[in-house]
Amino acid sequence: MLSRTEHRGVCKLLLSVMSGAESHTDREEDYKFLHSMLMEKKVHLLFKIHERLKRFEKRSPFPAQERAASLASALAEELIYEGWRDEANELVVLFSKPHFKSLLCVHDAVAQRDFEPALPPIPDGDLEEEEDSVKIVSLVKTKEPLGATIKKDKSTGAIVVARIMRGGAADKSGLIHEGDELKEINGVSLEHRKPKEILPLLACSDGEVKFKIIPGYSKENMSSEKTKLFVRALFDYDPIEDPTVPCKEAALAFKRGDVLQIVSTEDDTWWQACHLGDGNSQAGLIPSKQLHERRVALQRPRALFQPRPVKPPVTEDVDYGAITGIHIAGLRKSFRLGRKSRRAREAAQCRRWSTEVYSTMRSPSYVEVIPYHRKPKDRRRLVILVGPGGVGVSELKRRLVISDPDRYGVSVPCTTREKRQQEREGVDYHFVTVHMFEEHILNQRFVEYGLYRGHYYGTGVDSVRRVMAEGKVCLLDLHPSKIKHVYTSEFKPYVVFVKPPHIEELCLTRRRAKFVCDEGHANQVRTFSEEDFKNMIDLGETMESQYSHLFDKVIVNGDIATAFRDLKASLEKIGEAEVQWVPAEWIYSTPAKEWRSCSHLTGWI
Repeated sequence: MLSRTEHRGVCKLLLSVMSGAESHTDREEDYKFLHSMLMEKKVHLLFKIHERLKRFEKRSPFPAQERAASLASALAEELIYEGWRDEANELVVLFSKPHFKSLLCVHDAVAQRDFEPALPPIPDGDLEEEEDSVKIVSLVKTKEPLGATIKKDKSTGAIVVARIMRGGAADKSGLIHEGDELKEINGVSLEHRKPKEILPLLACSDGEVKFKIIPGYSKENMSSEKTKLFVRALFDYDPIEDPTVPCKEAALAFKRGDVLQIVSTEDDTWWQACHLGDGNSQAGLIPSKQLHERRVALQRPRALFQPRPVKPPVTEDVDYGAITGIHIAGLRKSFRLGRKSRRAREAAQCRRWSTEVYSTMRSPSYVEVIPYHRKPKDRRRLVILVGPGGVGVSELKRRLVISDPDRYGVSVPCTTREKRQQEREGVDYHFVTVHMFEEHILNQRFVEYGLYRGHYYGTGVDSVRRVMAEGKVCLLDLHPSKIKHVYTSEFKPYVVFVKPPHIEELCLTRRRAKFVCDEGHANQVRTFSEEDFKNMIDLGETMESQYSHLFDKVIVNGDIATAFRDLKASLEKIGEAEVQWVPAEWIYSTPAKEWRSCSHLTGWI
């Protein structure tokens, strides 16, 4: 046995390893396993042997004889003739024992360094050039799929690996690649078999699966790297309802607004992605950007042949203030207030509808996003509420300010009309001259502005900055087309689309709601008609189809109390979140990565 001094280094190493492992209490099972393994008696014996060999190695030993076995054999033959001596007979018996012979053989092997593995000799003659190299791959079978899709080659009829899913067993093993031809599974030939006939062969496998493969991967496949791309989905996707997905089991379902990590864009039709932060590293198939936009483009032209009402949408929001009796300074109607004759308005509406249909032929599918870490000194994000007139945007904004006036604020608009008796400068409006207002227009200092009854009204960029400088969340009500003016890294807007419910629910919940009519109307304030509701829904659908790529949140305002709770919870969530995902275009002036894509697949293993 070694003394304490001789194996003190090993013991010291063991103690340091064990003490370091104790600090990781969050991985208790791993610590117990490590502790039990290092405390094994066999492990300590191996350490002692290691120390003894290290000591012996310092002496730089060399063999006195490299062929001790043959020498012992020759000596035994000579001693046979010396049988008259007991010592000679005893030595002959010792040399003939199998254990002693084995010891001498091992000695000679070590002395001659003959312990390296020997490769078989290369056969004589040239190998046939057409003969394919074959390899055997064995993978441990678990409850999870192997993570590969297969297809039948139309020209050769062979079963080949069409795609390797990132994060699956096949991908982690690194032994199976795209383009590999499968010859056998567990000894069963795959010749003349269809992809769907292979699944039962895998299902009946127990413990491990053995593949006989002809490699077919190229250098391009070997050198492909994992794509570092994060996107926010702009539509809901359920593979069960998609008849074109290559394999429903291999597809990934997601909801609008989910952040996905794209791990492969090599296929033009189906990308590979995984949900961010769900702990599952295995990727699934999702429709590519090109595929989804082609689908939308094929469906969109049908709208050109549907009748469209030409009555202009309601331009004023619901007058909830008149109902509740509560008024907040600065909460003014939106400034989309231009007035035209009825005939001009109808013509403009028809032209706008045609333009909107054309512009939505390629509806966005995904938006590239990057993580944003808000620092304590950073300003809060601008919140923009979007929705058709009458849907309740002003009421939601009003309720937010009342619920927490220290957190939420609204910008004070500008106007060129005269100040009324009850109004206060800088509280209700900023009253400016026409010359100053038009100068601000030229200098692009308005987020949105309009002309109403001969007077300008507008929301200034500086007014928004003042609210944000106070540490508050500035609430804006804008038309989606005006978001571009503040869609920058300075404001980092969080855009909420307030969507009207079905017309039946609108009729039920807005029966008593009133809105302000055009100046030429006999009744300046009247209730909604069913035609008003239809226009509201049509305009909402147009906004969503054309500007959905800007929306971070969609709220259906059927019941105002429910919609308010949903909105407030979402705004509080982004205020407390450590990491927020914002559009990459706020940081990059050009797309950071090229979205590439490739072929249609048929099987999933």
